[in-house]
Amino acid sequence: MLHIEKEQMMKSALVVIDVQRDVVANAFLRDEVIVNISGLVDRARKEGVPIFWVQHSDDELVKGSEGWAYVDELRMGDGEPAVHKQFGDSFEGTNLDELLQESGVERLVVCGAQTDACIRSTLHGALARGYSATLVSDAHTTDDCTWATPPLTAEQVIAHTNFYWKWQRTPRANGGTSRAAEVVFAS
Repeated sequence: MLHIEKEQMMKSALVVIDVQRDVVANAFLRDEVIVNISGLVDRARKEGVPIFWVQHSDDELVKGSEGWAYVDELRMGDGEPAVHKQFGDSFEGTNLDELLQESGVERLVVCGAQTDACIRSTLHGALARGYSATLVSDAHTTDDCTWATPPLTAEQVIAHTNFYWKWQRTPRANGGTSRAAEVVFAS
């Protein structure tokens, strides 16, 4: 309980990762996850919690294309920064760390896509930089990885990530998970 109370006293930010049209087109529980993310965005705005929108681009997901755009169900608000990235970790090659520091953020509440790539990379990048990071367990998604060895369904990937992220710790920061309805932002 002490861990949760300490986390809730930290200044938090909501980080929405790669909920772009082509990224989530075939994602597991796409609509339910987007509803949960939308609810988090609404709550963060009401509580004055900063929101950072991360948007990926590469040779297959071309910046400025229709597929690169965020899904229609989610809208960036005025003054909410967009962080453009080209690597899985939302910190690498971007100004996310600088923006978070300028805002005095110590804890990230993370949601979005793809669980097995950009979500995991960003969570580990956050801990490595000293940010505590809460993964919203019902507000991230991915496609099936049945082509992998061993083959994994999206549901298995999500469940495994939720399981192991609960226990992540460094000397400076903590991981953890929370369901969308139970997220407490500290500001």
